[in-house]
Amino acid sequence: MSSVPIDSATFRDAMSSVAAPVTVVTTMDGATPYGTTVSSFSSLSMTPPLVMFALDGRSRLLTALQRNPRLAINILGHGQEGLATTFAQPRADRFCDSGWYTSAGLPRLPGIAAWFECRGEQLITAGDHEIVLATVLSAEIFDGLPLLYTQRTFGTHSALLSAACPIRRQ
Repeated sequence: MSSVPIDSATFRDAMSSVAAPVTVVTTMDGATPYGTTVSSFSSLSMTPPLVMFALDGRSRLLTALQRNPRLAINILGHGQEGLATTFAQPRADRFCDSGWYTSAGLPRLPGIAAWFECRGEQLITAGDHEIVLATVLSAEIFDGLPLLYTQRTFGTHSALLSAACPIRRQ
């Protein structure tokens, strides 16, 4: 069997089958907040506590992180599709209607499922993206269900929905 190079459309379609948590990574550069939606977030190590995510090499957030390595990871909650879409678009006013506030000097979004305060440790160039390795300094978990993205659709894990909203049978 010979190896045939995969085209970008097939690769994109195949990757859409992978469920991912929807996160908004944020930082401050002076008084200016920066943030973007990231679906490549993952834990990396327990000791030390490390996470990783990837940013487009042209990202304004990446440029801000190179000046200030402190960052926050906002794990969006179920029903926050609008925030995910807003922070995924190339707009300068992403924070305008988000209700954001600062926590530990970093931008935090309301209604999220979890929040991580981190310090960027290393950037690794990989294709057209930079992989960011970050140490987790603190974390908070909230009652809401996490927002997931798979097959180009937002949702949450069905077992989580069942546990949060049990079906009454008669």
